[in-house]
Amino acid sequence: MKLLVNHQTHYRYTELARNSVQSIKMMPQSSLHQNIETWHISVPGLYDWKRDAFNNLWITATQRHHYRDLTIMAQGVVDVHATEVGHMHTHVSPLLFLQRTSMTECDAVMLDFAKEKVTVKSRHELILLAESILQHIAYRPYTTSVTTSAIDAFYAREGVCQDHAHVFIAMCRALQLPARYVSGYLYDQNQPHLASHAWAEVFIENEWYCFDVSNQIFSPQNHIYVAIGRDYLDVAPVRGIREQGSVESMISTVQVLAC
Repeated sequence: MKLLVNHQTHYRYTELARNSVQSIKMMPQSSLHQNIETWHISVPGLYDWKRDAFNNLWITATQRHHYRDLTIMAQGVVDVHATEVGHMHTHVSPLLFLQRTSMTECDAVMLDFAKEKVTVKSRHELILLAESILQHIAYRPYTTSVTTSAIDAFYAREGVCQDHAHVFIAMCRALQLPARYVSGYLYDQNQPHLASHAWAEVFIENEWYCFDVSNQIFSPQNHIYVAIGRDYLDVAPVRGIREQGSVESMISTVQVLAC
């Protein structure tokens, strides 16, 4: 299926800002699961391309002049194929993804929750764990933020795809299963809020398998992979610093359409 992605992030400041540096991870790569037919990034100022430690494409953009508004846009066409795995390859050892982060800590109560569902380390029992997490943490937009940790989301019992992924990853790592965070896009004609999406992958049976807790999808279908990392902070679409500007407001809009 061919999908058209339009992703825009707009920043506005109450005072003039300057000397900003943005780290942008909004560039999907071709694989056996997806073919990038076209992709264009529009960023202000000077920029260059790099790859991070996880082999994600990464743009660093600098804006020296004064400004009140800043817009970053990504648009392209991606041909996705239903595959058993996502085929996001990296030279990093799966063992790195056993490392806990501040976003993926797991306490004793969460570990007990996981052990009740996963008595044998198998893909089937991890699917049961994913089902239980969705039952425990209701999908409710705007109830958490990008700084919400797995522990906070688990006890709040509500959140979004980022929270589901963090909780699942935290529990898998506590069970000594390498797990990583995936950012990307998802096409669902009935649920447009899912356009910008996050899910998890676990290294089990010598392969990275997809666990989309929010949608209970366990093999990539209409998913577009953009970046992988230990948690959200490794793959955030845009992060940056600046001088001045006072109060910042941000609006991000994403559309994924069949074409």
